[in-house]
Amino acid sequence: MKINGNAIRPGNVIEHKNRLWRAVKTQHTQPGKGGAYLQVELKDIRDGTKLNERFRASEDVERVRLDQKEYQFLFADDDMLTFMDNDTYEQITLNKDLVGEPVVFLQDGMAVTIESYEEEPISVMLPETVTMEIVEADAVVKGQTASSSYKPAKLENGSRVMVPPHIASGTRIVVNTADASYVERAKD
Repeated sequence: MKINGNAIRPGNVIEHKNRLWRAVKTQHTQPGKGGAYLQVELKDIRDGTKLNERFRASEDVERVRLDQKEYQFLFADDDMLTFMDNDTYEQITLNKDLVGEPVVFLQDGMAVTIESYEEEPISVMLPETVTMEIVEADAVVKGQTASSSYKPAKLENGSRVMVPPHIASGTRIVVNTADASYVERAKD
């Protein structure tokens, strides 16, 4: 579907220079001389390379629609991950690279969304947050103020996260999968 060069929004997937790109950031710029344009930071969907492009309102860009389908994560085997289609019970095996850094938060039975273009899986999106247990946390430093003081803690999957001082070992917390940051104490 053709869209105007000014209509690109973060998260849109476009076809540009015979490759698929996801718009990461956009900024409208109106220079003192010449016409206005949209500065767009693009990230290649397949290999992750970045590109900065300028699009004018007069340019048409091909916006790509990706098919999204929910799958269930079954297991990991070396660099390969196996998912099951919730409707047909068919299994597919994909490389860990399609998930990226959040792969450490994959849990057995987790529901994920797999985006595909022309029947080829392009990316795997995890839920925004996951609940995990703290297995190791530093002791609270006496006299430390509560305002913006965080301490390092280790999660059950081995990754590290910064948590508030009141969080102790054995506590279950909610973690943002995009940037591995503490959200809140789990309510379970």
